[in-house]
Amino acid sequence: MGMSIGVTLTMRIIYVASLTVIAGLAFMFSASILLQILACALYSNWWPMLSALMYVLVPMPCLFFAGGSTDFFVSRDDGGWVDMAKFFTGASAVGSIAIPAILRHANLIGSGAMFIEFTSFFILVCTILCFHRASIEDSYDNWS
Repeated sequence: MGMSIGVTLTMRIIYVASLTVIAGLAFMFSASILLQILACALYSNWWPMLSALMYVLVPMPCLFFAGGSTDFFVSRDDGGWVDMAKFFTGASAVGSIAIPAILRHANLIGSGAMFIEFTSFFILVCTILCFHRASIEDSYDNWS
């Protein structure tokens, strides 16, 4: 009887911890999108919203070519589809940085909007890396 209470308590702690991770990831993603919108609204210029298109395109190769798993980022598979997914993910990530820089170079947006865009992208990348780490830890927990 005492052992089942300990197991139940452990399961509840794991459940609360996983909810905390999900809430943290949601907060980070929301902060990234908020900064994206603020970069446009504060300067009354909606050109920076072009980089939001890249935010939509970044996870698409993972969804289409890797079956929705983030494990392909660290794999050494030489499959054509996996390599294509890595290339398109990298190209869209570079585009997320390049679009605000190009818009700033063309004087379509101000320096402040560009730096807010970079901060938004940094937070989004941190969110993706935290999600990847949490999914790896979750897959290890399922096997134990």
